[in-house]
Amino acid sequence: MKLESQQRISISLSTLLTIAAAGLAAAALWQLRSLLILLLISTVLASAIAPIVNWAEQWRIPRWITVILVYLTVISGLTGFIILIGPSLFEQIQRLIRQVPLSLDNVVVIVEDWVARQSDTRPDLVSDVFNQVIDVQGLTSWAIRSTQQLLRRSVSITTGLVGGVFSVVLSIFISGYMVSDSRKLIRGIVSLLPQPWDERLAAQMTPISTRIGSYVRGRILVSAILGVLITTTLRFLGLSDFALGLGAIAGVTNLIPFIGPFLGAIPALVIAISQGWWTLLWVAVLFAVVQNLETYILDPLLVGSSVGVHPLYQLLAVLGGTQVLGIIGAIIVPPWIAGAAVLVENLYLQPKLLMEKRSARSRRLTAKAPIVSS
Repeated sequence: MKLESQQRISISLSTLLTIAAAGLAAAALWQLRSLLILLLISTVLASAIAPIVNWAEQWRIPRWITVILVYLTVISGLTGFIILIGPSLFEQIQRLIRQVPLSLDNVVVIVEDWVARQSDTRPDLVSDVFNQVIDVQGLTSWAIRSTQQLLRRSVSITTGLVGGVFSVVLSIFISGYMVSDSRKLIRGIVSLLPQPWDERLAAQMTPISTRIGSYVRGRILVSAILGVLITTTLRFLGLSDFALGLGAIAGVTNLIPFIGPFLGAIPALVIAISQGWWTLLWVAVLFAVVQNLETYILDPLLVGSSVGVHPLYQLLAVLGGTQVLGIIGAIIVPPWIAGAAVLVENLYLQPKLLMEKRSARSRRLTAKAPIVSS
């Protein structure tokens, strides 16, 4: 009896210590959440440029030199892009913010005219009913506030460590260090694990990086192509005053899987209302064509099967990332889910499938074996 009592106490203390350690670890991670977000972003950036660094290494170019050249090229390109079209882009976006409420008010006028032609109902009565059902100004204010809250949440999480611009610089620096010294870094991490998990995890680092990197590069390229296509087409449809801003919004939102294309289409459709029904129709056709172009041509060609996750799980990743990390979460969580899918596939699903096949083969052999009577 005494031995059993001591054993129960020992198990209870062990459980309490485990719970306490888990609680302390969770509290420490919460305090370091800004740093963890920077590490997530840095890992995504490192995976995106890793193939270029690996290719340059084959030509005996040091990895750190390639990292510097890649980032200098990207920063120079973005700087030139902002200098060339930045003023026009910001001006059009400000104009869009002012124009959207006016375009929504035009919807009320159009509905009033249509109802007046169809019946004897007084237009002012229609306006009152419509405003009671749909508060245009309130809806616009809510959309603007929601967007600002998402942006503030995204910025506050990443700037909690040091500051806005320095956070970006720090992410670039960390990702560059990850790529330039990746082999030693991976060996140091996996050495903390017992055998054989150290070797198994080390073998999965390259597939994880490949899947995350291909996903990020594919989404950026698809978004850039669609942004240019939408901007050019909207100019021909008579929306040249807003084409650049609408194309930029559609390109950026397209980085978010599933819901991004629909978010990018809403401002263009609202602006098109003020231009007439034909313009609205052609803009709707444009975004329908763009959506199908992305789904059936660009994504299979440029992104391919890099995600490796069921669409429902991707959508949940986008929604969860947005809820926790804002817009940044909607962009960086899906590639991390794609990378985690590699571990699930290679370390669990494939061994499980192999064991099931071996078990089925063993049962078939046993069933076919002749029964020897004594």
